[in-house]
Amino acid sequence: MTDNTDRTSLRQFIDELDGVIFGIGITVTALTVLGFVFWEEAATTLTSNINTFLWTELSWAYLLIMFSAVIFVLFLILGPWGRIKLGKEDDEPEFGYLTYFVMLYSAGTAAGVVFWGPAEAIFHYQTPSPFLDVAAGSQQAAVGAIQYSYFHWGLSAWSAYMVIAIPIAYLAYKYDAPLRVSTLIAPLVGLDNLDSVWAKLIDVVAVFATIGGVATTLGLVGSQFLVGLDYVTGIQLGDAGTVLMITGLTVAFTLSVSAGIKKGILRISYFNMTLFSVLTVAAFVLGPTSYILLTGTQALGNYIDQFIAMSFYTSAGTDSGAWVGNWTIFFWAWWFSWAPFVGLFIARISRGRTIREVSIIGVFASTGITVPWYATMGGSAIFFQNTGVADILGTIGQYGGDEAAAGYPLFDALPFGEVLMVMFLILVTTFFVTSADSSTLALGMLTTGGEESPSLINRVIWGGIIGLLASVLMVAGGVNALQAAAIITGGPFGLVVLVSIFSMTKLFSDQFRGVDTSSTAIRGESAPQDD
Repeated sequence: MTDNTDRTSLRQFIDELDGVIFGIGITVTALTVLGFVFWEEAATTLTSNINTFLWTELSWAYLLIMFSAVIFVLFLILGPWGRIKLGKEDDEPEFGYLTYFVMLYSAGTAAGVVFWGPAEAIFHYQTPSPFLDVAAGSQQAAVGAIQYSYFHWGLSAWSAYMVIAIPIAYLAYKYDAPLRVSTLIAPLVGLDNLDSVWAKLIDVVAVFATIGGVATTLGLVGSQFLVGLDYVTGIQLGDAGTVLMITGLTVAFTLSVSAGIKKGILRISYFNMTLFSVLTVAAFVLGPTSYILLTGTQALGNYIDQFIAMSFYTSAGTDSGAWVGNWTIFFWAWWFSWAPFVGLFIARISRGRTIREVSIIGVFASTGITVPWYATMGGSAIFFQNTGVADILGTIGQYGGDEAAAGYPLFDALPFGEVLMVMFLILVTTFFVTSADSSTLALGMLTTGGEESPSLINRVIWGGIIGLLASVLMVAGGVNALQAAAIITGGPFGLVVLVSIFSMTKLFSDQFRGVDTSSTAIRGESAPQDD
């Protein structure tokens, strides 16, 4: 029986495989790994130079593309296109609102929100953005630090996801198009041309972006786990420990994804959101509650008031764009690198919902959950640093400036600190497992022509590749190499975001002008006429 099952799985893997996309993805990733293993210094220098060029010379492009995504999603919510259903008229949503949101948020924000929650604001407090024009370490810097945390993790990030998810879901469930990123260009080239060179190119770019983005996150999570192990127990594992830890996480998410969406991803997503909520409430109640409310509220007002100016700020003429490049451009590129697989996952679970529903839940509900987390964690970190309750910056310095260290002294300073630190560590890991589930599923879809349930062999292969790349990047270049990977792989996908906006504009405007948008019309054929 086992042999027959194995043969069936292997046959499914071979039969459904898109050899071009799978082959290019595997080959380039393997060459990247080999480059860092055998020519570490040269590979690190090359990625650093490319990274610097992108955020110094092309920062304006990242900013404009991301702002375009935000404006377009707002139009989808407020305009007439919001009524359009992602599917056929009689399609009903597969998941209820709560389940849908829990899976969407867990996949889209992942361990990143937990990793940066205690860390980002304290860094901005120490070195404020030139945009704020405030003194480092001042109360104005504290408000600005949380304001920028909202900015980097709020409306903009989620808008990039929606721009990719919506056209894929609409075309897949209304016209039976394949569930892959290149489907979004169907209104421009026709459904029958989704095996063209342009479609293949988009899917290849999506594969690279996904690998780079998820490897970045997996490396950061591995770093945070190892720092936590050292902080709590004094155990240092070194490079070998890094590889073992990342490999362990890879095995965990591969086992989870093999259970499918309803069993694996759904259960872990509910666990994530429960633990996430408990930690937020505990830190809020046990921490400097009044300071969190005062600082967080003012930061939210500034975020809303200055959103447009922040969205276009390049820091030109101040620090040669270094602050914006190291922070905003890094995050925008990271979101672009996550957009293909998060967009595919959101599309996968959105059948039967309207564009307005998906956009409001995806952008505003997700931002609404993220804001209290950053207000609580960022506000607590700054307050503890100022009052001497915890030397968070000193702890970060002890670990070579590694942001991964920020959360542990923060939770250690609270009542029940040891319990909260363990919960924090678990949350980092399980949040990543959910996103890694989604990314492995998406990579399977991309390399099989859009199969909704790719073979387990396919998903395991991609899980191993992501884990291997993350291990190599962490050992070779640490956090800087991981951030460079996100910027380099995410940047090109920003162009796909623009293409998606243009494609949706054509598709939905044609529909509302009464132009034929039947399946045959999208294929470039004439719709059948009644006799």
